[in-house]
Amino acid sequence: MEIGFINGEFIDINKAVLPIDERGHQFGDGVYEVVKVYDSSPFLLDEHLLRLEKSASEIRINLPYTLHEVKKIIMDGLSLSQLQEAEIYFQVTRGIATRNHLFPKVPASFTMTIRPARIVLKQYYNDGISATLSNDERWTNCHIKSLNLLPNVIAKQKAFDSGYFEAILVTKDAYITEGTSSNIFVVKNNKLYTTPLTCNILPGITRAAVLAIAKEKQIIFKEESFSTTFLMDADEVFMTSTSVEILPICSVDHNLISNGKPGPITKSLYEAYSQLYSLKGVK
Repeated sequence: MEIGFINGEFIDINKAVLPIDERGHQFGDGVYEVVKVYDSSPFLLDEHLLRLEKSASEIRINLPYTLHEVKKIIMDGLSLSQLQEAEIYFQVTRGIATRNHLFPKVPASFTMTIRPARIVLKQYYNDGISATLSNDERWTNCHIKSLNLLPNVIAKQKAFDSGYFEAILVTKDAYITEGTSSNIFVVKNNKLYTTPLTCNILPGITRAAVLAIAKEKQIIFKEESFSTTFLMDADEVFMTSTSVEILPICSVDHNLISNGKPGPITKSLYEAYSQLYSLKGVK
């Protein structure tokens, strides 16, 4: 069953609990994480928790629980839910206080939901998905996993309305940053490319896992900026995220990437990633 949690209490996920003066609601003043659960084990949970801590620190929020306590809340909630394949969403906001731009002196709020994992169709992995290029209109601190996602939401919706699975965000000088909810990789001449970690992109947990796998497989990879032209001329393109794992992108704005089919390096990385989450987790 689906489980909710707010500030120390597990609740019915449909219970109305959001206070009017919650700063996450009024300002988007908070940070969040999403963790995927395989066979009752949250995958790469420690990495997600460390990123939560770093994101909160960047916007000067003190976590209301230690990371050890957060982990226990997650595992207790997962046990209550009895879900084996799940998606855990948790967020921390600056708290509940009368609306004012200045930071209030109140405890931070922690909320969490545990739901069945979203299903990604097998055909997307077998045949690849389509994407579109979109102007990157986000703020300049995208390395923080904040609740402020309106530009991402709008770009994602426009892509969906036009029949695309994802929007790939592009700077004013025509360089790729990332997707609306994913990191982007390109394969060219058997080398792997992805945008370097700067304030312009989120340090994806799956992104890091893919680079670790590439290193283990002795696949040459470069973390460097690349243009839309380089992307369109790639041998392979794929996206990564917690929810979709590794998903091949086989066309961009109706232009085929190479032969329009998932490539061998993408397939190899996906197979290795699948083996990784079948072996690791938190019991």
